[in-house]
Amino acid sequence: MKKKVYGSWSVVGGLAALCLSCSLAFAQPLSSQELINNAKQYDGKTVTYTGEVIGDIMIRGNYAWVNLNDGNNAIGIWMPEAFTKALDYSGSYKARGDLIEVSGIFNRACTEHGGDLDIHAQMVRKISPGGDIKENLSMDKKNLALILLGVLILIWILSLFKKK
Repeated sequence: MKKKVYGSWSVVGGLAALCLSCSLAFAQPLSSQELINNAKQYDGKTVTYTGEVIGDIMIRGNYAWVNLNDGNNAIGIWMPEAFTKALDYSGSYKARGDLIEVSGIFNRACTEHGGDLDIHAQMVRKISPGGDIKENLSMDKKNLALILLGVLILIWILSLFKKK
């Protein structure tokens, strides 16, 4: 008697389809250099770009502007405002921004946004969270500041005695 194995094969097939669709949704990310240098080639095509969220997240109605920096350049990303809910940190002097991967339509000169180079996001995935940057005070600088403060006070006291 033969056993039916259709159920287990459909599970395997479903998992394979899911893995394939995830790999297609987020293809190998392109660098900002590649996108800028080959803008004509990628214009109007779906691209994947990874970078750190920097600056302000600018909400414009149901959409938002987010700037992503891959270490070389920053590219403006136009995304649905709902995508920004997952963003916790934006890079600045005091914080490291969330690292995200965006898949969307690349525009060499977007007619909707005044001819700017941008990406209209269709999917966003957070790769790693950002966080606050703790600044460590150098003990050498602290000691130098205290010595200079002492010298300044000594000069001030001596100038008071000189006036009498």
